[in-house]
Amino acid sequence: MASSGAGRDERWILAGATALVTGRSKGIGRAIVEELVGFGSTVHTCARSEAELSRCQEELTAKGLAVSFSVCDVSVRTDREELVSRVRELFGGKLNILIFTIW
Repeated sequence: MASSGAGRDERWILAGATALVTGRSKGIGRAIVEELVGFGSTVHTCARSEAELSRCQEELTAKGLAVSFSVCDVSVRTDREELVSRVRELFGGKLNILIFTIW
């Protein structure tokens, strides 16, 4: 692999980028959220369980990571529509990164 001379953090600066990660309360989705925030993205995430989201929000806040959350079951059309409206409002219509971590 060729070396660009840039370190990991220099290559992956995402300051100003907006991201939506679905199904993120556990596992890979949660790890993706933490990485995106760590690289400077503004992140909104959702999951079906309000209790799980609350717990995750507390843990991320304790780590100094700011993430917005909403309860959403992406298999339900009205939930998806509400999610899109919320994200549009939060990010002023700008969404750079969309990650679905649902099986």
